[in-house]
Amino acid sequence: MLPASGRARAARRPALIASAAGLSVLVAVIGLLGGCATGDAWSTPRTAAAAVGSVGAGFVDPSSTPDPASTIVPRAGSWDSISPPVGYRVVLLSAGDAAPTAALVAAVDQWAKDTRVDLRTVVAADDDDLVPAIVRAIDLHPDLVISAGDALVDPLALVTASHLDQQFLVVGAELAEPTLNVTAVDWAGASFRGEGLGTASTYDPASFTAVRCGAAVRAGAAAVLTGVTGIVIWVD
Repeated sequence: MLPASGRARAARRPALIASAAGLSVLVAVIGLLGGCATGDAWSTPRTAAAAVGSVGAGFVDPSSTPDPASTIVPRAGSWDSISPPVGYRVVLLSAGDAAPTAALVAAVDQWAKDTRVDLRTVVAADDDDLVPAIVRAIDLHPDLVISAGDALVDPLALVTASHLDQQFLVVGAELAEPTLNVTAVDWAGASFRGEGLGTASTYDPASFTAVRCGAAVRAGAAAVLTGVTGIVIWVD
């Protein structure tokens, strides 16, 4: 028979085991909760870091700021020497599965991999989902929303003016009357403007090549990163 002190320790052992087990569960729960709080970096407000590098000569006239809604024609490749900081938050907003849209989506994906931005995607399911999709993109609070797909042009015109603190980049199309937070990149084979203006006579789906779409994404991002926004950038 155990002495009294041994019996007391034995009696306490189940309680100690139960207490330790409870503590382990509590630690695990706290760990999970901590993971939920910090696992999604986008849930934490922060100021985006500065761009890496700068635009090259010929991107924009350094002596004057382009007028709102004006068109600039930067020197080819002048946008290659600047990139977003690692972790820059971008939402790729797209609508439709037409070949030009698919080419733009692929170009944004490749740019995101090359520059190591934090990319998320929002796809409009149908015409009724165009405005809700834009709202979903805005609600993620990214540094930049990149739009691909002509169907989004008119809905963007409705929404963007009410969210001036959110930067948008429209690639392969443009808004007829953009606010300063909407930058567009176009070329001869693109230029869809919406608002009943229809498709430009020069529209050519074959012009949405991987090379041109890639250049358009980089040129547009360079403009946003340097604060030259609310304009149309023409690449060719």
